[in-house]
Amino acid sequence: MTRWNRVVTDLATATGFLTRYPLPAGMQTEKPEGARAAWAFPLVASLAMVLPALVLVLFSALGAGPLLSTLSAIATSLLVTGGLHEDGLADSADGLFGGRTRDDVLAIMKDSRTGAYGTLALVLSITLRATALAMLVAKGPENAALLFIAAAAAGRAVMVRQWYALPLARADGVAATLGRPDKNNTLCAAIISLVIVALASALAGALVPALFALVALAVSAYAFTFFVRRRIGGHTGDTLGAIAQIGETVFLIALVILV
Repeated sequence: MTRWNRVVTDLATATGFLTRYPLPAGMQTEKPEGARAAWAFPLVASLAMVLPALVLVLFSALGAGPLLSTLSAIATSLLVTGGLHEDGLADSADGLFGGRTRDDVLAIMKDSRTGAYGTLALVLSITLRATALAMLVAKGPENAALLFIAAAAAGRAVMVRQWYALPLARADGVAATLGRPDKNNTLCAAIISLVIVALASALAGALVPALFALVALAVSAYAFTFFVRRRIGGHTGDTLGAIAQIGETVFLIALVILV
């Protein structure tokens, strides 16, 4: 496989995993190597948020108001991603806060049903993101759309970081089938995320606040990863989705405070 073919395959793998966008049959492989494509996750996530960002700008231009425009954009993002990371956040909240032992936590996280902790986590996640983004929209819809895209890239970067930093918590599940990214892929994902955040925030006139927001995101990601390590000794597909959501939320809240 040539380097160019590998790049295209990795982008297709990341797109197939992170979004519900249809892919040409020729771009799909029988056994996609998710971990090898981890470097592309921030890039694909930011591209996936272009449509929701356009919805945000369009609704704002039509006079929908900051909150309705924001909720419409977030609803569009859920359609684009299939609520993949939201599902991980809900399952993680149910397991990590509802289970007593490690085995209990993993069993609850594997259960597809959503409990009280998961429901609360989803409500808080969407409410906090919608409120923060609406406050940014009030300062300029186009700039808010750019920062929305930046948040997606930053959230996927810390997801890849936890994926690399922690071993598998269990031998089965989605995370086990994807493998584990190496140091180079993890570093590449971080660099791509930084470039996207820097470009988007610079265009939005919020470069310095975005850099401080990244610090807040990194601290929250480290704290959650430490908590996950203590509770279950490793990562699962659910904890990866959860950390992406936590990262996005913290990034947007920090921007509201700093911009």
